[in-house]
Amino acid sequence: MAFFRPRVSREAEVRYHSDQEIAKGFGDKLERLREAERRYRAVQASGAPVEELREVALDLDRALTDALRSAEAAQRATFGVKAYDDRIARRKGRATPDGALWTAEVNRLRTMREAHRLQIPRVPRAAAVIR
Repeated sequence: MAFFRPRVSREAEVRYHSDQEIAKGFGDKLERLREAERRYRAVQASGAPVEELREVALDLDRALTDALRSAEAAQRATFGVKAYDDRIARRKGRATPDGALWTAEVNRLRTMREAHRLQIPRVPRAAAVIR
């Protein structure tokens, strides 16, 4: 008697297809990121007040986060459906040319986001009145 053993779990298939859908919007999110960065650089160069600079910086942070999430989804989808359940398959997927490309893109975006977060200006609070 032969037993059927599914190659991957149903959850892995669902996550794979979900990641494929998220990854489709990567180009749009990357363009939004470029526009947010241009706007941030323009406001920064104009010497705008701290509140306005902070608002634009937070918008850039949101754009970076969206692009990073989309790139991570594309990376996982590139590794293949088996990689959701198996760390060896994930490792093999990372070793392919497409997998290495997406891994580098994810690392680049993550580094860019963390470096930007260190530069987000803080709005000074009013000094507390001591009685």
